Amino acid sequence: MSRGKKEPGLSRRGLLRGAGVASASMVAPLAASAQTPGQPDGPPRPVGPVTPAPNPRMESGTPPEMPILQGTASSDYMVDVIESLGITQIAANPGTSFRGLHESMVNYSTLEWHTCTHEEASVAMAHGYAKIEGKPMLVLAHGTVGLQHASMAIYNAWCDRVPVYIMAGNTVDAPKRGSNAVWAHSVQDAAGLVRDFVKWDDAPASLEHFGESAVRAYKIAMTPPMAPTLIILDSELQDQPIASGKAPAIPKLSRLAPVSGDPNGLAEAAKMLVGAQNPVILADRNTRTQAGIDRLVELAETLHAPICDMGSRMNFPTRHKYNMSERARGLIAQADVVLGLELLDFYGATHTFHDNIESWTGSNIKKDAKIVSISSAELFNHANYQDFMRYQPFDLSIPADAEASLPYLTDALRKIIDPATKSKFEARGAKIAEDHAAALAGARADALYGWDASPIATSRLCAEVYEAIRQEDWSLASTTGNFVSAWPQRLWDMSKHYHNTGAAGGSGIGYCAPAAAGAAAANKKHGRITVSINPDGDLMYSPGVLWTAASSRLPILYVMHNNRAYHQEIMGVQRMANRRQRGIDRTHIGIALRDPFIDYATMAKGLGVASFGPITDPKELGPALKKAVEIVKKGEPCLVDVVTQGR
Repeated sequence: MSRGKKEPGLSRRGLLRGAGVASASMVAPLAASAQTPGQPDGPPRPVGPVTPAPNPRMESGTPPEMPILQGTASSDYMVDVIESLGITQIAANPGTSFRGLHESMVNYSTLEWHTCTHEEASVAMAHGYAKIEGKPMLVLAHGTVGLQHASMAIYNAWCDRVPVYIMAGNTVDAPKRGSNAVWAHSVQDAAGLVRDFVKWDDAPASLEHFGESAVRAYKIAMTPPMAPTLIILDSELQDQPIASGKAPAIPKLSRLAPVSGDPNGLAEAAKMLVGAQNPVILADRNTRTQAGIDRLVELAETLHAPICDMGSRMNFPTRHKYNMSERARGLIAQADVVLGLELLDFYGATHTFHDNIESWTGSNIKKDAKIVSISSAELFNHANYQDFMRYQPFDLSIPADAEASLPYLTDALRKIIDPATKSKFEARGAKIAEDHAAALAGARADALYGWDASPIATSRLCAEVYEAIRQEDWSLASTTGNFVSAWPQRLWDMSKHYHNTGAAGGSGIGYCAPAAAGAAAANKKHGRITVSINPDGDLMYSPGVLWTAASSRLPILYVMHNNRAYHQEIMGVQRMANRRQRGIDRTHIGIALRDPFIDYATMAKGLGVASFGPITDPKELGPALKKAVEIVKKGEPCLVDVVTQGR
């Protein structure tokens, strides 16, 4: 089983010495340049004499009180199981409760390691990675404190129905807990911290148990509706040796076929759609792969019906003639049949919430409109956290994976669309195409308002970013929507499933920057540029991810949407102050990020990332972005700090 990789004639000490000499020799030519707006702020990687001197006591062999392991490490078997699942990357902040597995991973495995400075960043990286790669990255968390740090990001992934594969260390047997820290970091039921927002968890008591549970956890995470799963690793189980030839077998991972809709139910849905005068299709979490986009295009072109992309994923090409996302409310109000594909909030799509002194909700749909849902969310729900939204009555609910069901729905439509009906549908499609063209022209005209303003308008910010990347293979891996008034969806030509990864799921702040880094880890092998139009408040939750991006050499462009406040909260408090007639001159207190302003370019430089800005003059934005893209194309991260309007 051993797969040690030590090369003849090379020692760890010798390699470290060589690295130290090389680093010292590079200090002078890579001295940091002065920061000026629109110019790169220093080198991508500040280099200095960072390698510690060798410690003879640590490198002269095994201490006498620590006997050499006889046999194979149990954690080597764990690595074999993990690699059998096709996992290739790991994000983790180190922790003693999984030191055995950590050692096996760095000396025995082929996993690519991303060192994170916070467990929330580790999980968020895995969240973003899965949205691009379509499978999990492994996350390791340390004991009670690691899981508590990770919990917000786990909740985001749960709400977003994204497969995140987590293992957390724990010391179960009390006599094995040496220090007070180990006691504080141990727990009877570790998974109890997050059980309400993981799909499945287990705490294996033996290696054979670990093998089965590790494979089961992966399979459950990847079965729609996808969600995080958690395995608790006993520290002693990792550390114990396996007698020669006694390692358990590695369980085989089954191929997964997502559940498609019942044929009779899909045929009934097809009849409703064909009989409708004004059908509308709403897609939210429909798409995981390019096949999902292609299938939705095929459905739209068969029915000649408008598609409204609700934004949780990249579901439908933005420039397709049947994309009517900007006019969703009006289309829903006119529809006689509404088909929802994996909607996060179906009730919210068909109703308007009025946040007055007494809140109330009004329906946006016609009284006799038929409502059809195809969603895997119906297959699995928990009760405590209220991420399932308000109950929406359906005329027909098909509990199935929507992406897998679309080909069968399209086939059912084709069977009942005769030539006369097809001609009528094509005329409807021509009108939708005209409306799409008008909406695009309107968005372009709207983008010009405040074009030369300072702080820089979000419309110009997004337009300049697109101009800088549009000739490249790119992936927008950040929440856009309300944060920048959905300008990328309105202005950019998005057609690939990786062109937009969607929102955080649980709306937890701190998701965007590390999730974009995870997406960059997945995009890297394809030579893609990953872009994050990153809210300023979001980055401050986990600024250390910039160091991770530099350390892992992730080709990512962070463009700071630096409006110097938690702007959504400013709007909320101002609304409340207006309601109470108190004025809005003090509503910045507790919300604005000023006095002092945060210099993200300088912060990025200190964490090893090349940077530009802060940029306040819109004329400097385009040139700075162009230079930043050239840095990213060389395989390094870069940050452009842009001082912006609120939204």
